[in-house]
Amino acid sequence: MILKRILFFIFIFLYTFYDNWLPTPTCTLVPGLNDPQINGLQVEDELKVIMVADLMLSGHETGSGYLDMQFKEFYFARFFKKSFEFLKPDMLIVLGDLSSQGSKLSQRKWSYVVQQFHNLLGPFLDLPYHVVPGDRDIGECRKLNELSANKVSRSFPGLDSSGCGSFDIGNVNFVSLNSVALLCGNNDLRFSVEKALETEHLELQTENERVTDVIKESSGIKIPKYEFDWRENTMLSGSGPVLLLHFPLHQTTNNVHDENFGRTRDKEELLKKRQPVEDGPYELSQTLPSNATEYIFHALKPRMIFSAHTQTFSDRVHPDGTREIVVPAMSWDAGKNPAFVAVTFRQNGTVAIVSHCRLAGKLHVVLFYTSLFVIFILTVQTSLRS
Repeated sequence: MILKRILFFIFIFLYTFYDNWLPTPTCTLVPGLNDPQINGLQVEDELKVIMVADLMLSGHETGSGYLDMQFKEFYFARFFKKSFEFLKPDMLIVLGDLSSQGSKLSQRKWSYVVQQFHNLLGPFLDLPYHVVPGDRDIGECRKLNELSANKVSRSFPGLDSSGCGSFDIGNVNFVSLNSVALLCGNNDLRFSVEKALETEHLELQTENERVTDVIKESSGIKIPKYEFDWRENTMLSGSGPVLLLHFPLHQTTNNVHDENFGRTRDKEELLKKRQPVEDGPYELSQTLPSNATEYIFHALKPRMIFSAHTQTFSDRVHPDGTREIVVPAMSWDAGKNPAFVAVTFRQNGTVAIVSHCRLAGKLHVVLFYTSLFVIFILTVQTSLRS
């Protein structure tokens, strides 16, 4: 009888432990804004965003991966629920690779990927969210076209036919680009992305000129009614939108914080992860080419950049002072514990407080369930013997 009570107590303890602690994220503030006065106070224009990447949903309806998919879907739903309850975000952003092989899936199987994603969000499905296309979602360079991007853009809000998007929330302007098309060589989808980029550039430039004109008028400076000459981008670095990408931008500075290398990382280590990209497989590169990076910086002047794909967290600063956060993989398939980034934007996006959040790994979860099952069997056997 005593053994039965002990086993029952252990079973209740482990179940409570699972339900309250195991799915709850452990978040660490990333160096950059450590002023307790800034971090501790809540302000009216505060916007909280959870950013995840590389969910690697399979889209299996039946077959060998079905049970694994069900287990992953069940437990990741717990992760999302606890994370949303713990952090209380205003929005969710997925930075690509929602699926593990979405480009190879039929429309019917792709619909199961979308359904899996909705199941993960559960009661938080009404929360505003934005999905950026990843390389696994739309395919390799040689197969890239608007048809491959349309499967993603038709499934999620805020995306045009090329897989790009622009939206405002909480007075913060976000622009997302289909960086997979920019990584590849000449392709029809790339031209559509560049067109979207130029359109966004013109809108930002026009808005910048309006603000400049208002300042001049208030200062008594006379402004010509018409001007037809082409203008250089007069926007200051860091004055543009928050940029969302799947592939990180080309990195040339040593000022990088990486979870594997520490605060200062040698440029040679960065270059080891890059190889030349022509029209071949996208897997050969971890970052966008330097020309595409310069093009983006000139057109958008982003105030901050969030990207993914490398599956590990890093915090880097570009030569012009623009900060880029690389979001880690929210997946067991990457061989690491799932993780994500929580960002609090303040002062219309000019201030961003970043936290690196980690979740329990697959091994810990499996060990827990195994222990729980063993104790349950022992409890039943003890009850039958008594």
